[in-house]
Amino acid sequence: MTDLETPVAPARPGPWPRRVAPALLGYAAVRALGLVALALWSATRDKSPHQLLTARWDSLWYTRVAELGYGYEVRLPNGDVHSNLAFFPLLPWLERALSAVTPLSYADAGLLISTLASLAAAWGIFAVADHVHGRRAGVCAVLLWAVLPVGIVQSMAYSESLFTALAAWSLYAVLTGRWLTAGLLASFAGLTRPVGAAVVAAVWVAAIASYVRDSSVRERRVPAPDGAPLWRRVLGMLLAPLGAAGYVLWVGQHTGKGPLGYLDVQAGWGNGFDGGYAFARFVADKFTSFPSALAGIGLIVGVALVIWLYVICVRQGQPLPLLVYAGIVTALALCASSYFGSKPRLLLPAFPLLLPPALALARLRTPTSAWALGCVAVVSAAYGAFWLNGSGPP
Repeated sequence: MTDLETPVAPARPGPWPRRVAPALLGYAAVRALGLVALALWSATRDKSPHQLLTARWDSLWYTRVAELGYGYEVRLPNGDVHSNLAFFPLLPWLERALSAVTPLSYADAGLLISTLASLAAAWGIFAVADHVHGRRAGVCAVLLWAVLPVGIVQSMAYSESLFTALAAWSLYAVLTGRWLTAGLLASFAGLTRPVGAAVVAAVWVAAIASYVRDSSVRERRVPAPDGAPLWRRVLGMLLAPLGAAGYVLWVGQHTGKGPLGYLDVQAGWGNGFDGGYAFARFVADKFTSFPSALAGIGLIVGVALVIWLYVICVRQGQPLPLLVYAGIVTALALCASSYFGSKPRLLLPAFPLLLPPALALARLRTPTSAWALGCVAVVSAAYGAFWLNGSGPP
């Protein structure tokens, strides 16, 4: 086995706040570095970093939902309709609630929610990685999530941080046998983004697998191996899909198009699931000229890296719910026919893919891993500032 493939034995848990503190402090430092780089870069372009973080692209759509409710749409010259029904409601609900009890605007409320959610997500990622592989791997996993090239999205009024927080803590609840908590958090995740289906699937598969693994749970009076009676797991499974199913069914009723009405809304945005055909054509088109061919090679390498990391996750024997969750998030990101520049952003919640490199870093001496992560953090901060002042996250 390579360093990436050999698991690290989990460490014995210590006092929880003290245990997670290095991960959260490191995460906050990386995000602060990214914001400083954004402010400096934006100043040279005569742009407002605050506006870039709160009032462009999807963040603007979320604040419109918070302010106006659903029903707003934009009709393009080609006939496509961009409806705000495409955006799931939890983030705008929270923006509206926070704005109602504070002087914050909807946009600033979204920024504060995203900031707090990113810290919750970092804590949840640490909790999962620490539970599976130990504290050092947990700290490294959080820092790797922070230094991703599109990590600046974690500091925007987008829903990625909120969704990742709910997903990570739901998965941690599954791993520790807290089935009602897992189901409730999965339901909230389903109210946040369409990919909430991945969290629901992880809860369902884990619950079914634990039932099959121990035939004794077939009797209601016999507790499961995790100490939870069967009814708790069943109730967790019933809770998990309520958020996503409830919103999708409401959209169908609102549009008058039935249960599949949400798919029509997404089609208006050019979104759909085609197994990766459109993305493959997009990559192939890059090879029509030399300069763009370099970008095509980069895309192929990036996709291969993602798939390779998932294969290593399987070979390491990651817990089944993590594999199911990461697999579905990855498949939906790579095989959707949506705008191709958004795919790195759509992969942000797939944090279990970071456990293999986190394990490798955990084996290094602390100064060595700190220097490596520090260098990547500087590059990531510069790229995030450049990206957000340019094409930005669609």
